[in-house]
Amino acid sequence: MKLVVRVIEAKNLATSDSNGLSDLYVRVQLGKQKFKTKVVKSLNPTWDEQFAFWVDDLKDSLVISVMDEDKFFNYDYVGRLKVPISLVFEEEIKSLGTAWYFLKSKNKKCKNKQCGEIHLSIFIYQNNSSGELNDIGEQLLPPRKCPDAVTTSPSMSSTGFSNLFSPVREETTSCSSKEEKSCTQQKSFTDRIAQIFNKGSDVSSMSLSRSIDLDQSVTNKAVVGEIKIEEDQSSNETFEETMKEIQSADQGSEIPNNLLGGVLIDQLYIVAPEDLNVLLFSPDSNFPKSLSDEQGITELQICPWKLENGGETLKRSLTYIKAATKLIKAVKAYEDQTYLKADGKKFAVLASVSTPDVMYGSTFRVEVLYVITPGPELPSGEQCSRLVISWQINFLQSTMMKGMIESGARQGMKDSFDQYASLLCQTVKAVVSKDLGSSKEQALATLRPEPQSILKLAGQYLANFTVFTTFLMVSYVLVHIWLAAPGTIQGLEFVWFDLPDSIGEFVVCIALVLQGERVLGLISRFMQARARARKGSDHGIKAQGEGWMLTVALIEGSNLATVDSSAFCDPYVVFSCNGKTRTSSIKFKKSDALWNEIFEFDAMDDPPSVLDVEVYDFDGPCDGAASLGHVEINFLKTNISDLADIWVSLEGKLALACHSKLHLKIFLNNTRGGDVVKHYISKMEKEVGTKINLRSPQTNSAFQKLFGLPPEEFLINDFTCHLKRKMPLQGRLFVSARIIGFHANLFGHKTKFFFLWEDIEDVQIIPPTFSSMGSPIIVITLWPGRGVDARHGAKTQDEEGRLKFRFQSFVSFNVANRTIMALWKARSLSPEQKVKLVEEDSETKSLRSEESGSFIGLGDVSMSEVHSCALSVP
Repeated sequence: MKLVVRVIEAKNLATSDSNGLSDLYVRVQLGKQKFKTKVVKSLNPTWDEQFAFWVDDLKDSLVISVMDEDKFFNYDYVGRLKVPISLVFEEEIKSLGTAWYFLKSKNKKCKNKQCGEIHLSIFIYQNNSSGELNDIGEQLLPPRKCPDAVTTSPSMSSTGFSNLFSPVREETTSCSSKEEKSCTQQKSFTDRIAQIFNKGSDVSSMSLSRSIDLDQSVTNKAVVGEIKIEEDQSSNETFEETMKEIQSADQGSEIPNNLLGGVLIDQLYIVAPEDLNVLLFSPDSNFPKSLSDEQGITELQICPWKLENGGETLKRSLTYIKAATKLIKAVKAYEDQTYLKADGKKFAVLASVSTPDVMYGSTFRVEVLYVITPGPELPSGEQCSRLVISWQINFLQSTMMKGMIESGARQGMKDSFDQYASLLCQTVKAVVSKDLGSSKEQALATLRPEPQSILKLAGQYLANFTVFTTFLMVSYVLVHIWLAAPGTIQGLEFVWFDLPDSIGEFVVCIALVLQGERVLGLISRFMQARARARKGSDHGIKAQGEGWMLTVALIEGSNLATVDSSAFCDPYVVFSCNGKTRTSSIKFKKSDALWNEIFEFDAMDDPPSVLDVEVYDFDGPCDGAASLGHVEINFLKTNISDLADIWVSLEGKLALACHSKLHLKIFLNNTRGGDVVKHYISKMEKEVGTKINLRSPQTNSAFQKLFGLPPEEFLINDFTCHLKRKMPLQGRLFVSARIIGFHANLFGHKTKFFFLWEDIEDVQIIPPTFSSMGSPIIVITLWPGRGVDARHGAKTQDEEGRLKFRFQSFVSFNVANRTIMALWKARSLSPEQKVKLVEEDSETKSLRSEESGSFIGLGDVSMSEVHSCALSVP
């Protein structure tokens, strides 16, 4: 026999915090079985959570305590309620219905003081396949049976129990004292015995506390009737109409992040996002039935979607019997699905699955997040969708079997969703890498750069009022010289040296000189622009080699800033990645420039970390290049698929003032295929001089999830060490191809940060000291202004803004030092710096050998005698 308790809400609770709010949760206890709800910060909280208890003794009482969570103490009682199990068992329908109960204080002095009210639904689950009639003539349906439910079995199963969505009945009847006596006379002999053994419970007070007025009961019946009518109307609506309603209620909420358990499916499909949503979650879809047949699931029952919270939330429930596996037998599962986002193009559904019949099943729930987003464009013109399914385990209470439960659930989820992905690929076509490559070619094939015309360029520079007026003035002076007779030489003049004879002539000469200077400047800029236009840009240069191939398409610029008084600028863009640069052509006299140029970087052995984009003005205040703004695209913080077509906002004073943007298309792929990790590790083994083991996919997945890294990032090695700040903090140092990160968890206080290898300016080794516990210290210094996100992990910061990190107490210092130095040299140092560093190391070794003379290692010493002495120490 199982007791079901649904904690709905509470009101008029006493406050214990100075701000007038409390962090309230409910603890429900029956014997040694304990559950608690989530924490809600309100004096009128709403929990709407349901729990199930095994009932072994009718003498037990259900204790419901409303508590205020405190930072240091977790036992601040707001109020409590005690319900004898016998009181529930005495009811004909074995249910107290849904009613409001008064909470009382735990303090004996204030025992009769009311501390608020709580809304509960309490009933005993029974396996009745035919149903019973309650006191108001309603038929009790088997648990989990929903109106208009979709079933795949011939008969509805009544075996099993749901601890999430059991039907409840509103308590609307009240009894007078005479009616209570008649009800007492109708109790069975077993009920009376149960009441005798439960003397400690205050039955009369409980009955009085849950009694309500007749007028209020009539109102509740009317409300219940309205709710049932709304549910019937919502069940008659089609799935498309319901999605339109939830779409109108979506207020631009963000797509939730992947759950912490890991990603089960991340695949592109040739189908529109709304069609994929209908296929997976529509009640009329055949995919759930096909999936249940594929996985051996029986007795599938699907309730229709219901709008809740004023039409803002869309939910439904499912029940089914999961097929037996190697670990567990066939069990009944209860699933609750909720739409977190549905705006017509992006969909997110969170499913919470509970299996209370398995061992420790009441201690955890499995959560699965389905996210559907639009994918990149395909060459065929068809729409593409991306489906990402992630999962995690949410433990409701602590248990010693947590590790075993997680391990078993991980394997079960992997096997289950492998079948899910296989069946989905049979229903809709998946996008393969070849299609993505062709989509890239298709997207870039339509780009055609605007040709640079010399005549058009001359018109932009020379067809203006300054040149026209200067031409008229020069013509006027020449005509005047031709018509006027030469004057006599007087004053300080001599032959071929004619000076102005009046103030007017002097002013006219100054004006002519200034106008000529401006025209000469325009002609000079035109000649430079003509030479730059003939030179062109790096557009069309094909990349060479095998490895990581980076392709950047520069489409256009918007609202680019100007550095002088003119309304136009001459912008061009410089891209930098892994020490290599690509330069675009110059767009003269344009603030909204259109480039349509493609730049390819030669294949790189190491995956790129950052792409620097800098916009310059060709003719600045001093006829030089002036920066109009810059932006940094970090491949570790941005998904590659999101870079296929993006607008990036430029940073800088001028760019922020003008809201300057660039339209880019960025593609990053690896031409070596799946051997890139093995190739990189084999190369680093030669640099480090020791064997590097290839990490398992599970370890790499945990590493990526810990630091939020993209799937292509892989872990090389990790070391246990101390981070030196005010006091040593023990944790683990992780090194990968692009980052070096640190993570520590000290009594729940987590410290986590990472920075790029390119951000490191210098790595120093400090000899062991007493403060470092006899271990050498690795001091890592970053370039000025770099690694801002990791500032909280730095020991110091100098006047130039360089962060310094100190790591010590390595278990194997030599391996850690060699690995860090090799990765740093491979990523951040230029070839010239590497040669200089090798020369410095060789000079240091030669100086040591000259100072010490001939050095003999300990292995070469052969001692024939042993000399010893004793010295007195004062």
